[in-house]
Amino acid sequence: MKQTNKWLPAFKAAFPATIPILAGFGFLGLTFGILMSAAGFSFWYPLLMSLLIFGGSIQFVAVGLLTAAFAPAQALALALMINARHLFYGISMLDRYKGMGLKKFYLIFGLCDETFSINYTAKIPEGIDHGKFYFAVTLLNQIYWVAGSTVGGIFGGLIPFSTEGIDFVMTAMFVVIFMEQWKKEKNHIPSLLGLVLSLICLLIFSADSFIIPAMIAILLGLTLLRKPLPKEEKAEEEKGGEAK
Repeated sequence: MKQTNKWLPAFKAAFPATIPILAGFGFLGLTFGILMSAAGFSFWYPLLMSLLIFGGSIQFVAVGLLTAAFAPAQALALALMINARHLFYGISMLDRYKGMGLKKFYLIFGLCDETFSINYTAKIPEGIDHGKFYFAVTLLNQIYWVAGSTVGGIFGGLIPFSTEGIDFVMTAMFVVIFMEQWKKEKNHIPSLLGLVLSLICLLIFSADSFIIPAMIAILLGLTLLRKPLPKEEKAEEEKGGEAK
Protein backbone atom coordinates (compact mmCIF):
# COMPACT_ATOMS: atom_id res chain seq x y z
CA MET A 1 0.00 0.00 0.00
CA LYS A 2 1.35 3.41 -0.98
CA GLN A 3 2.18 5.75 1.88
CA THR A 4 0.48 9.14 2.03
CA ASN A 5 2.61 12.27 2.27
CA LYS A 6 -0.04 14.17 4.22
CA TRP A 7 0.54 15.18 7.83
CA LEU A 8 -3.03 14.92 9.14
CA PRO A 9 -3.29 11.10 8.83
CA ALA A 10 0.04 10.78 10.64
CA PHE A 11 -1.16 12.90 13.56
CA LYS A 12 -4.48 11.02 13.67
CA ALA A 13 -2.58 7.72 13.87
CA ALA A 14 -0.09 9.04 16.44
CA PHE A 15 -2.53 10.68 18.85
CA PRO A 16 -4.12 7.49 20.30
CA ALA A 17 -0.66 6.11 21.05
CA THR A 18 0.25 9.26 22.99
CA ILE A 19 -2.85 9.42 25.20
CA PRO A 20 -1.08 7.75 28.18
CA ILE A 21 1.73 10.28 27.77
CA LEU A 22 -0.82 13.10 27.73
CA ALA A 23 -2.04 12.01 31.15
CA GLY A 24 1.46 11.55 32.59
CA PHE A 25 3.07 14.62 31.04
CA GLY A 26 0.07 16.81 31.84
CA PHE A 27 0.36 15.96 35.53
CA LEU A 28 4.16 16.00 35.76
CA GLY A 29 4.48 19.13 33.65
CA LEU A 30 1.97 20.81 35.93
CA THR A 31 4.06 19.76 38.91
CA PHE A 32 7.24 21.09 37.35
CA GLY A 33 5.60 24.44 36.66
CA ILE A 34 4.34 24.61 40.24
CA LEU A 35 7.82 23.84 41.59
CA MET A 36 9.32 26.59 39.46
CA SER A 37 6.67 29.01 40.66
CA ALA A 38 7.28 28.02 44.28
CA ALA A 39 11.01 28.68 43.75
CA GLY A 40 10.17 32.24 42.68
CA PHE A 41 10.37 31.96 38.89
CA SER A 42 7.90 33.44 36.42
CA PHE A 43 5.90 31.07 34.19
CA TRP A 44 8.22 32.04 31.32
CA TYR A 45 10.97 29.92 32.86
CA PRO A 46 9.17 26.54 32.81
CA LEU A 47 7.73 27.42 29.39
CA LEU A 48 11.14 28.14 27.80
CA MET A 49 12.85 25.28 29.62
CA SER A 50 10.27 22.81 28.32
CA LEU A 51 10.64 24.19 24.80
CA LEU A 52 14.44 24.31 24.69
CA ILE A 53 15.58 21.62 27.13
CA PHE A 54 12.69 19.13 27.15
CA GLY A 55 14.63 16.94 29.54
CA GLY A 56 12.06 15.74 32.05
CA SER A 57 14.09 14.60 35.04
CA ILE A 58 16.89 17.12 34.52
CA GLN A 59 14.33 19.94 34.50
CA PHE A 60 13.21 18.97 37.98
CA VAL A 61 16.84 18.88 39.07
CA ALA A 62 17.39 22.27 37.42
CA VAL A 63 14.98 23.88 39.89
CA GLY A 64 17.55 23.29 42.62
CA LEU A 65 20.48 24.16 40.37
CA LEU A 66 18.99 27.53 39.50
CA THR A 67 18.55 28.45 43.15
CA ALA A 68 21.96 27.13 44.28
CA ALA A 69 25.44 28.59 43.92
CA PHE A 70 26.78 28.88 40.36
CA ALA A 71 28.56 25.59 39.54
CA PRO A 72 28.54 24.90 35.78
CA ALA A 73 30.88 21.87 35.93
CA GLN A 74 28.68 20.18 38.53
CA ALA A 75 25.54 20.98 36.53
CA LEU A 76 27.10 19.54 33.35
CA ALA A 77 28.20 16.33 35.09
CA LEU A 78 24.80 15.92 36.70
CA ALA A 79 22.99 16.43 33.39
CA LEU A 80 25.21 13.87 31.66
CA MET A 81 24.63 11.26 34.36
CA ILE A 82 20.87 11.76 34.39
CA ASN A 83 20.45 11.75 30.61
CA ALA A 84 23.14 9.19 29.68
CA ARG A 85 20.40 6.65 28.97
CA HIS A 86 19.45 8.67 25.88
CA LEU A 87 22.65 7.42 24.23
CA PHE A 88 21.16 3.93 24.19
CA TYR A 89 17.84 5.23 22.90
CA GLY A 90 19.66 6.93 20.04
CA ILE A 91 21.54 3.77 19.11
CA SER A 92 18.28 1.80 19.09
CA MET A 93 16.61 4.32 16.77
CA LEU A 94 19.40 4.59 14.17
CA ASP A 95 17.62 2.40 11.60
CA ARG A 96 14.16 3.87 12.20
CA TYR A 97 15.34 7.47 11.83
CA LYS A 98 17.50 6.79 8.79
CA GLY A 99 16.64 8.88 5.73
CA MET A 100 14.25 11.22 7.58
CA GLY A 101 15.74 14.40 6.12
CA LEU A 102 15.37 17.58 8.15
CA LYS A 103 12.83 15.87 10.42
CA LYS A 104 15.68 13.86 11.88
CA PHE A 105 17.08 16.88 13.78
CA TYR A 106 13.87 17.37 15.71
CA LEU A 107 13.41 13.63 16.20
CA ILE A 108 16.84 13.49 17.86
CA PHE A 109 16.13 16.53 20.02
CA GLY A 110 12.76 15.24 21.18
CA LEU A 111 13.77 11.62 21.89
CA CYS A 112 12.69 11.38 25.51
CA ASP A 113 11.89 8.14 27.39
CA GLU A 114 8.21 8.14 26.49
CA THR A 115 8.71 9.06 22.83
CA PHE A 116 11.28 6.30 22.49
CA SER A 117 8.88 3.78 24.04
CA ILE A 118 6.17 4.64 21.52
CA ASN A 119 8.26 5.07 18.38
CA TYR A 120 10.30 1.94 19.00
CA THR A 121 7.33 -0.35 19.62
CA ALA A 122 4.56 1.26 17.57
CA LYS A 123 2.76 -0.68 14.86
CA ILE A 124 2.35 2.07 12.29
CA PRO A 125 -0.84 1.71 10.22
CA GLU A 126 -0.45 0.91 6.54
CA GLY A 127 -0.34 3.95 4.31
CA ILE A 128 1.08 6.24 7.03
CA ASP A 129 4.50 7.74 6.38
CA HIS A 130 6.83 6.45 9.10
CA GLY A 131 8.83 9.65 9.38
CA LYS A 132 5.72 11.76 9.79
CA PHE A 133 4.35 9.33 12.38
CA TYR A 134 7.55 9.51 14.43
CA PHE A 135 7.55 13.29 14.12
CA ALA A 136 3.90 13.54 15.18
CA VAL A 137 4.49 11.40 18.28
CA THR A 138 7.53 13.49 19.24
CA LEU A 139 5.78 16.81 18.72
CA LEU A 140 2.58 15.79 20.53
CA ASN A 141 4.55 14.59 23.54
CA GLN A 142 6.47 17.84 23.76
CA ILE A 143 3.27 19.85 23.42
CA TYR A 144 1.81 17.96 26.40
CA TRP A 145 4.90 18.71 28.47
CA VAL A 146 5.09 22.37 27.49
CA ALA A 147 1.37 22.90 28.11
CA GLY A 148 1.50 21.25 31.53
CA SER A 149 4.60 23.19 32.56
CA THR A 150 3.13 26.50 31.46
CA VAL A 151 -0.19 25.97 33.23
CA GLY A 152 1.65 24.92 36.37
CA GLY A 153 3.85 27.99 36.18
CA ILE A 154 0.85 30.30 35.80
CA PHE A 155 -1.29 28.84 38.54
CA GLY A 156 1.47 27.47 40.78
CA GLY A 157 1.22 30.26 43.28
CA LEU A 158 -2.51 29.67 43.70
CA ILE A 159 -2.52 25.90 44.26
CA PRO A 160 -1.15 24.20 47.40
CA PHE A 161 0.67 21.12 46.14
CA SER A 162 2.69 18.25 47.60
CA THR A 163 5.18 16.39 45.39
CA GLU A 164 5.46 13.38 47.68
CA GLY A 165 5.11 10.13 45.72
CA ILE A 166 4.92 11.85 42.34
CA ASP A 167 7.59 9.59 40.80
CA PHE A 168 5.11 6.71 40.93
CA VAL A 169 3.15 8.28 38.05
CA MET A 170 6.01 7.70 35.62
CA THR A 171 6.69 4.23 37.02
CA ALA A 172 3.06 3.24 36.53
CA MET A 173 3.06 4.60 32.98
CA PHE A 174 6.14 2.57 32.00
CA VAL A 175 4.64 -0.56 33.55
CA VAL A 176 1.59 -0.11 31.31
CA ILE A 177 3.79 0.44 28.24
CA PHE A 178 5.81 -2.68 29.10
CA MET A 179 2.64 -4.76 29.49
CA GLU A 180 1.31 -3.56 26.13
CA GLN A 181 4.60 -4.46 24.47
CA TRP A 182 4.58 -7.86 26.20
CA LYS A 183 1.17 -8.63 24.69
CA LYS A 184 2.39 -7.71 21.20
CA GLU A 185 5.56 -9.81 21.38
CA LYS A 186 5.74 -13.36 20.09
CA ASN A 187 9.17 -13.85 21.63
CA HIS A 188 9.55 -12.65 25.24
CA ILE A 189 13.29 -13.28 25.52
CA PRO A 190 14.28 -9.58 25.10
CA SER A 191 11.79 -8.46 27.76
CA LEU A 192 12.81 -11.18 30.19
CA LEU A 193 16.46 -10.43 29.56
CA GLY A 194 15.86 -6.78 30.35
CA LEU A 195 14.05 -7.61 33.58
CA VAL A 196 16.68 -10.09 34.81
CA LEU A 197 19.69 -7.91 33.96
CA SER A 198 18.04 -4.86 35.51
CA LEU A 199 17.34 -6.79 38.71
CA ILE A 200 20.94 -8.04 38.88
CA CYS A 201 22.31 -4.51 38.38
CA LEU A 202 19.88 -3.19 40.99
CA LEU A 203 21.21 -5.68 43.54
CA ILE A 204 24.83 -4.89 42.67
CA PHE A 205 24.80 -1.11 42.17
CA SER A 206 21.81 0.00 44.31
CA ALA A 207 18.75 1.98 43.21
CA ASP A 208 20.63 5.27 42.79
CA SER A 209 23.13 4.11 40.19
CA PHE A 210 21.92 0.90 38.50
CA ILE A 211 20.30 2.41 35.37
CA ILE A 212 23.42 2.97 33.24
CA PRO A 213 25.04 -0.42 34.09
CA ALA A 214 21.69 -2.10 33.41
CA MET A 215 21.38 -0.46 29.99
CA ILE A 216 24.95 -1.44 29.09
CA ALA A 217 24.25 -5.02 30.16
CA ILE A 218 20.99 -5.14 28.21
CA LEU A 219 22.68 -3.71 25.10
CA LEU A 220 25.45 -6.33 25.30
CA GLY A 221 22.94 -9.11 25.98
CA LEU A 222 20.73 -8.21 23.04
CA THR A 223 23.79 -7.86 20.80
CA LEU A 224 24.91 -11.39 21.71
CA LEU A 225 21.41 -12.75 21.12
CA ARG A 226 20.79 -10.77 17.96
CA LYS A 227 21.15 -13.66 15.51
CA PRO A 228 19.02 -16.24 17.37
CA LEU A 229 16.14 -13.81 17.89
CA PRO A 230 13.48 -13.51 15.15
CA LYS A 231 13.72 -10.25 13.24
CA GLU A 232 10.00 -9.53 13.01
CA GLU A 233 10.37 -5.76 13.00
CA LYS A 234 13.03 -5.83 10.29
CA ALA A 235 10.77 -7.94 8.09
CA GLU A 236 7.93 -5.47 8.58
CA GLU A 237 10.21 -2.53 7.71
CA GLU A 238 11.39 -4.28 4.55
CA LYS A 239 7.78 -5.00 3.63
CA GLY A 240 6.97 -1.32 4.16
CA GLY A 241 9.92 -0.36 1.97
CA GLU A 242 8.69 -2.59 -0.86
CA ALA A 243 5.26 -0.97 -0.56
CA LYS A 244 6.84 2.41 -1.30
